[in-house]
Amino acid sequence: MATETNITTAQNTFQDSSLTIGPFTLNSRLIVGSGRYENATKMRQSLELSGADCITVAVRRERLHDPNGENLLDYIDSDRYTLLPNTAGCYSAEDAVRVARMGREILRALGNRGADWVKLEVLGDAKTLLPDPVATIKATEMLVDDGFHVLCYTSDDPVSARRLKEAGAASVMPAGSPIGSGQGILNPNNIKIILEYLKGDDPDYPVIVDAGVGSASDVARAMELGVDGVLLNTAIAHARDPLLMAQAMKDAIQAGRKSFLAGRIPKRLYASASSPEEGLVTTHPYKRES
Repeated sequence: MATETNITTAQNTFQDSSLTIGPFTLNSRLIVGSGRYENATKMRQSLELSGADCITVAVRRERLHDPNGENLLDYIDSDRYTLLPNTAGCYSAEDAVRVARMGREILRALGNRGADWVKLEVLGDAKTLLPDPVATIKATEMLVDDGFHVLCYTSDDPVSARRLKEAGAASVMPAGSPIGSGQGILNPNNIKIILEYLKGDDPDYPVIVDAGVGSASDVARAMELGVDGVLLNTAIAHARDPLLMAQAMKDAIQAGRKSFLAGRIPKRLYASASSPEEGLVTTHPYKRES
């Protein structure tokens, strides 16, 4: 009875720390995008079911509307959600800075507290949508000088990640795999090295996996590596049932985080009996009795 009580108490009282990025505090470690949905209504419903309290929005005019031409911002409660403007579709540092400033003005007009931060994307080419590492660092420095709290989309290269932190990024966001690919976490070892480099002397520094996840298991796996959160869009928006997938992602972010905090058992080459063998009388099946 005492054990059952302890288990129930642990389940009811588990409280994970919130996610802090610069001056912003998020209750959910899942950040969800607002693009690529069938329509704005489906987007709004998915956002609600995901449990996220931070929503990314692409502030280029052509990306602010759904296929029916409706403005996505009309379907996002700016009082409920912290909006994170992003520079999706930019291919130069100068263009990214211009779009970031435009996003700041849009959110200030809405009175949303997300006006002074930005998710920075500076892409290298349209086929892979991989980031341009040199232009990303340049844009980071420019935006930090302009008072932005910059969340940097980058590859899973540990050296680039370290350079971005040194440039003043409020968070570094390595890709699990290429944007929209659904391939999951292709190089967990690099993610581990990034965590070591960025958190070694600064354990509270936020590292967030951004892009490439396709399923709830991908999200859980990312969180079990020790990252602080996951940002995704296509995995929900293009799922066969976006509403159900949004709920799955909410569960996965929590399960992966709990698993990381609980601490997994070490991997072993051979079996390890789960029941004690001391005191048992056994006969080896291949040992002949004398």
